[in-house]
Amino acid sequence: MPVSISFPGGVKVAAQVDGFEIVTDQPAEDGGEGSAPAPYDLFLASIGTCAGFYVMRFCQERDLPTEGLEMSLDIERDMETRKLLKVILDIKMPEGFPSKYHKAVQKAAELCSVKKALTYPPEFETTVS
Repeated sequence: MPVSISFPGGVKVAAQVDGFEIVTDQPAEDGGEGSAPAPYDLFLASIGTCAGFYVMRFCQERDLPTEGLEMSLDIERDMETRKLLKVILDIKMPEGFPSKYHKAVQKAAELCSVKKALTYPPEFETTVS
């Protein structure tokens, strides 16, 4: 699946993926217009939405309620180096959700392929042509 990157103006950078365009921008304090998420924000969102997909599918396959299901993602960083130290994913179960499934829902979230890509990172190669 090739991803094409374009530069629509200012500090915006866009990616074309499978017929979709994903535009990024930088906050005003970093020279952007703040008109779209920054690339790092999309990185974090990809972790949350990927885990969310697995949680949602787990519930759907068992006819478990998803109304009221919420997830949030927070991070811990080294303040000096800005290195990402920890990603904390919190799953808030809907009222009345059977507690016997809580551990299984947690395991479903951990199936996220974006998380797996970070756990076993690929090799990166950059070329200029």
